[in-house]
Amino acid sequence: MARSRSTDSPAPTGKAGRGPAGASGRHTGATAVGATGKPGKAPKAPKLGKDGKPKGSRLAKLKGQAGMMRQAYTLTYKNDPKLPWAMLIAFVVVFAVVELIGVLLSSPLIFLPFAVLFGLLAALIVFGRRAQGSAYKQVEGQPGAASWVLEGMRGDWRVSSGVAGTRELDALHRVLGRPGIILVGEGNTQRVRGLIAAEKRRMAKVVGDTPIYDVVVGDGEGQVPLKKLSTHVMKLPRNLDGAEVNSLGKRMAALGTQRLPMPGGPLPGGRQMSVSQRQVRRRG
Repeated sequence: MARSRSTDSPAPTGKAGRGPAGASGRHTGATAVGATGKPGKAPKAPKLGKDGKPKGSRLAKLKGQAGMMRQAYTLTYKNDPKLPWAMLIAFVVVFAVVELIGVLLSSPLIFLPFAVLFGLLAALIVFGRRAQGSAYKQVEGQPGAASWVLEGMRGDWRVSSGVAGTRELDALHRVLGRPGIILVGEGNTQRVRGLIAAEKRRMAKVVGDTPIYDVVVGDGEGQVPLKKLSTHVMKLPRNLDGAEVNSLGKRMAALGTQRLPMPGGPLPGGRQMSVSQRQVRRRG
């Protein structure tokens, strides 16, 4: 009886069937990298933001913003228990007005999303305004309150806090911007006026014909209330362009300052103003 032959090809023998010397059970670093990715290619560096820190994902940013808004709401609610009712009334009123327009135009369902959107927007505006008012109430009358307001202004404002002061905690702050130089004093009016006059004499040889404005924070005659300070400063006429501001900034830096230790965000009880309340105040 004939035997059937195997169709499998015989395994090679000798050196031809062996792998490279030293390759059995071992892999070089290049081979290991090649198994999972391209050999010799370094991982991509994370993208950096304007602040030089790695950019986070959008989801992480949204979570961070939501956390800050929650914190701002909690802090504002402690000082303003009527906050949720004010936000609810704003939402209901705006929602009703927009939906009424939709009913008059025989399209209530089409206007429904717009009513919800504008209602939420109105509630957020009310929240921002009341959070701003709550923040001002907490810092008003505290040392460094004017500095805290000035540092929160939008735009290219170069604030030097506590350039001069007295033992009675009167303070003078200097602001450089498009209007020129703004000297902002807080404390006793007479002592602050003396600080402003001395600072003007000290800057006279450096600033030349640059306009200098002086502001005294307070509720008296000729003074600017704290809650209106940022608005007052930002409404000053624009007398300089960007290049002139930069040039003046270099000259002022050469002049030097005698900075006083001013609190960054004064609050009763020695607490610090949270970043979230600053951001809500800016949006408001």
